[in-house]
Amino acid sequence: MKVREVGLAELPRPVTEIRDTWIPMPDGTRLAARIWLPKDAGSDPVPGILELLPYRKSDGTAMRDSKNAAWFAGHGYAVVRVDIRGTGNSEGVILDEYTQEELDDGVECISWIAGQEWCTGKVGIMGISWGGFNGLQIAALRPPELHAVLSLCSTDDRYADDVHYQGGALLADYQLPWATTMLACTSLPPEPEVWGEDWLDVWRSRLEATPPFIKTWMEHQRRDEFWQHASVCEDPAAIDCPVFLVGGWADAYRGAIFRLLDDLKVPKRGLIGPWAHAWPNFALPGPQVGFLQEALRWWDRWLKDADNGVDEEPMLRTWMQDSVPPRASYDERPGRWIIEDSWPSANIETRPLVLTGSTAQFDEPSGPGSSREIASFQSHGAMAGRSCSYGQPYDQAVDQRSDDALAATFDSAPLTARLELLGSASAELEISCDQPQGLVVVRLCDVAPDGSSTLITRGVLNLTHRDSHEYPQPLQPGTRYVVKFPLIAIGYAVPAGHQLRVAVAPTYWPIVWPSPKATRLTLHVPRSRVLLPVRTGGEDGPFPFPDAEYVQPFEHEPLEGFSRGTVTRDLVTGRVAIVNEEGGGYTRSELEKPTRNYKTQRDTFEITDDDPTSAKVTSHRRIDLSRAGWETHVIASGELTCDEESFHVETQVTAYHKEEPIFERHWQFTFPRDLT
Repeated sequence: MKVREVGLAELPRPVTEIRDTWIPMPDGTRLAARIWLPKDAGSDPVPGILELLPYRKSDGTAMRDSKNAAWFAGHGYAVVRVDIRGTGNSEGVILDEYTQEELDDGVECISWIAGQEWCTGKVGIMGISWGGFNGLQIAALRPPELHAVLSLCSTDDRYADDVHYQGGALLADYQLPWATTMLACTSLPPEPEVWGEDWLDVWRSRLEATPPFIKTWMEHQRRDEFWQHASVCEDPAAIDCPVFLVGGWADAYRGAIFRLLDDLKVPKRGLIGPWAHAWPNFALPGPQVGFLQEALRWWDRWLKDADNGVDEEPMLRTWMQDSVPPRASYDERPGRWIIEDSWPSANIETRPLVLTGSTAQFDEPSGPGSSREIASFQSHGAMAGRSCSYGQPYDQAVDQRSDDALAATFDSAPLTARLELLGSASAELEISCDQPQGLVVVRLCDVAPDGSSTLITRGVLNLTHRDSHEYPQPLQPGTRYVVKFPLIAIGYAVPAGHQLRVAVAPTYWPIVWPSPKATRLTLHVPRSRVLLPVRTGGEDGPFPFPDAEYVQPFEHEPLEGFSRGTVTRDLVTGRVAIVNEEGGGYTRSELEKPTRNYKTQRDTFEITDDDPTSAKVTSHRRIDLSRAGWETHVIASGELTCDEESFHVETQVTAYHKEEPIFERHWQFTFPRDLT
């Protein structure tokens, strides 16, 4: 499919943009908003669409917003992009993600939009990632003016599959990196042109009051009330308006789409493409699709009462990925669109892949059981890519053979027919461990005739969480346990002649943090198996997508960027280091002044194979933001290490104005390991 930049003059209705306006909250705090709407909306009102984010409407998301928001406005909507309190140009202080204060502010924003003269009184809420999360969370509060939700790359369970914990294990590749990203973002200044002469004082006050989020995240290592708050899976019935759920097979949050399609009792639709964590009209891997047109049909049905048949279409449309050679990135993923009229689907059959001494088979084996011991290699997982892909050149899993060599593997016979998988697989293992704490990781791979091993999906379980993420319990060393846990949802077709490989290991660095001590697992077979969601019927998609569109962004000059990912091993110390780094930005003229926006980031993950306490994550972020008359930059960094009893965090931020530091703060925290 093609991607087409649309000029503003090509849109059905002329668009006007209100760069800065204030939305008052009941406590007197004002939130900053940017609005795109038809020029004639004052005389011909339109529905409103809210997007509430902390990523700064004036610079952080400005490029993306200029592409998407203006397009919706030109098709008869008012898009209101609001900075969360304490971020961008909004007043107040941000204390964490998804606080009750943030959600209550969202309800107030919806009420404010509905009451404007240019609005019909009907409002939708949309967003990706943070904005996808809070869209569902705000919907669960049932604001009366909210009539529909469009949620991309989000989740119903903040503990299960966000950037903090996975399977009860600390998510090493994102917990500190994401906290460092947010520390840098929330440390940026309000704009002088909006705030006036006291902007430096306001900035200093904000810096003093804004905490590093990682402190709270590390204090809650089990699924307690902190994570239950704003997890809509706690009460899906609280959402009473239609919901459109969108994700990608390279995105971390795709499993929530299947759960919500099952749990929600309102009109709902799901769309899953091959994409990473991005909007489908410009996401990688391709094919990109005319997602804005699809979203428009959704809004037209529920915000304009258009009888366009959206509510009669199949519940799920998804891209069935064909087998591919393993690579760190793809421009396109081959495959085809398929549909499911409902979910759960009658076309999906659970088929056990049973593990034996060294093979995996679909038939129940005969004969006595046996066991297989699995030793710890702390660098197992180095070829895993990132737990959530953003479409960077380095962030998907590469050939798994070197990781396979550090795990216990079980190969099927070559398939005699194509096998299509759709939905969530799960692992059911009979297992014992020689320590009171341990992990188990299961990977499912597609092994081609040339021996290359492509990751299909994976799952992780902290074995102390085998019965509950709320109430973990230590293991009794040597005791056999039957544990069951999900693998990440997938849509993948394995061709005839290829083999399935199940790989089991007690480590997975840097995706999850290692156990306090090196462990040895004993896997008991044949009671151990992987339950596969096999698609046995169904239809290909009869609804072709239009070509992808977005509005031509504002005039800008890209600044030279970079993106690199490396894995190295020190042959003297045995230390393995995974380094991911990227940077980029642009200059533009805004408010009749040249503006520069440039960001760099670097994450390093280090470990030595014989020592789980050698694990270390370091993160570094720099954001340069300037306009004629002022020049700022922020540097945030952090380090996460451990011993057998505790996690240790050091993090700091320095803010500069014209190369003079105006604020610097350093934090040190120690957190007891809570069976993590």
